[in-house]
Amino acid sequence: MTRSKPNAEPRSNDDEREGERYRRKEMPADVRVSRGSRALVAIVGRPNVGKSTLFNRMVGKHLAIVEDTPGVTRDRHYADAELRGRQFVVVDTGGFDPDGKDPVVAGIRTQVKLAIAEADIAVFVTDATVPLQDADLVALDLLRRSERPVIYVSNKADSPKRDVDAYELYKAGVKEVIPVSALHGRGFEKLEDAILSKLPPPEAEDVLLADEIPRIAVVGRPNAGKSSLINKLIGQDRMIVDSRPGTTTDAIDTLVEKNGKKYVFVDTAGMRRKRSVSAPVELTSVMQAIRTIERADVIVLLFDATEEVLSDQDLRIIALAEDRGRAIMVGLNKVDKLSAQAEKKAVQSARERMSFATWIPVLRISAKEGKGTSALLDQIDKVYESFSKRVGTGEVNRFFEEVIEKHPPPVQGNRSVRLYYVSQVGTRPPRFAAVSNFPEHVAVSYDRYLKNQMRERFGFEGVPIRISYRAKRKKQYTGEREE
Repeated sequence: MTRSKPNAEPRSNDDEREGERYRRKEMPADVRVSRGSRALVAIVGRPNVGKSTLFNRMVGKHLAIVEDTPGVTRDRHYADAELRGRQFVVVDTGGFDPDGKDPVVAGIRTQVKLAIAEADIAVFVTDATVPLQDADLVALDLLRRSERPVIYVSNKADSPKRDVDAYELYKAGVKEVIPVSALHGRGFEKLEDAILSKLPPPEAEDVLLADEIPRIAVVGRPNAGKSSLINKLIGQDRMIVDSRPGTTTDAIDTLVEKNGKKYVFVDTAGMRRKRSVSAPVELTSVMQAIRTIERADVIVLLFDATEEVLSDQDLRIIALAEDRGRAIMVGLNKVDKLSAQAEKKAVQSARERMSFATWIPVLRISAKEGKGTSALLDQIDKVYESFSKRVGTGEVNRFFEEVIEKHPPPVQGNRSVRLYYVSQVGTRPPRFAAVSNFPEHVAVSYDRYLKNQMRERFGFEGVPIRISYRAKRKKQYTGEREE
């Protein structure tokens, strides 16, 4: 959300629109570097109305709410979805358990406010088999007064007879209700039409007329020193081109120049500390983190080194950045308050907590005193270079031949797996395609081994590596003789 400075007058909508106009149209060409981020569609509703089933149906596959990743368990409340060529992110607000005298009513109020604040579209779900509950009515009141596009869905309408049960919503003042069965897929074509009609126009990426500028998002919990770090960088360089806030979903971008190089730092307002929420990741942080991470190239997780360990929330933000394919680094801030022994222990502790991602660089920083800021920018240069690195096909195949000869793929299910040919198919992050006789039988452990070997040979410091395994194409017989 847009934030005002202390003791400053609140900004009007006209001010915000003017700020947005300035930022997009009048900012110098070499600073217009905004990435087109995907729209967010949030599913809201009280418990047991079928939100998770609807979520799985919308993303086209069954996704477990919890997914195990080496070293950390991630809550999968979000997933990428594609609908008739349009890509967007679906967020399931199920499982949110805030404090309150009535947890259900308090929960639905929080979820709806969250959707209004962060999502482009809210899909409000009710249960067609039961009358509207108090929590439903609370949500309806909030949604009707919002300016966000809302799609009202009456779930569990497994047959045309159930469609009449949607009358409950009409009676409450809703103009259009879509009866669906998330379990069986009934009514989904109409729901898809509604989503497509309300999705915002795709954001075209601004053309960069000068040299490319890495976008860096400094993320972390409150009091980690994010603002102090950016202010220190600004204070050293005095090269702010523009730092006006845009709309609610736009963050503040600040241009910094040092030694002839430019960096755009993306503000990350809203990365909140968990309060008394039992869900492992506060949904507010997840939605805002998705927004911020997708607009950045490099993610710097800033952590207060005076605290004992990286928190679960810190680790999940790292996992989220890795999942979205961004370059990542960790900065241990406030090391000026630590003894040499305590500083060494903090680094060791961070490494142990990040055992699932040993490729992430860890830096020692004191934002207050400016210690480590030059090293931070140097490290950003390195990971951004890795993020955009491309390796020649001949070089990468010679590497794979050496690695496979030394350690061939293990036999899986009586299948002798072979890798024939490898090529890099993309960057940001580096993506490779390997042709195999049995791509589905490449072991996870062997995939991890290949990535580790690639890091040793080619670097790829601070970036996730993607390897997709594809089947070898068979020659099709055309009936023609070869000349």
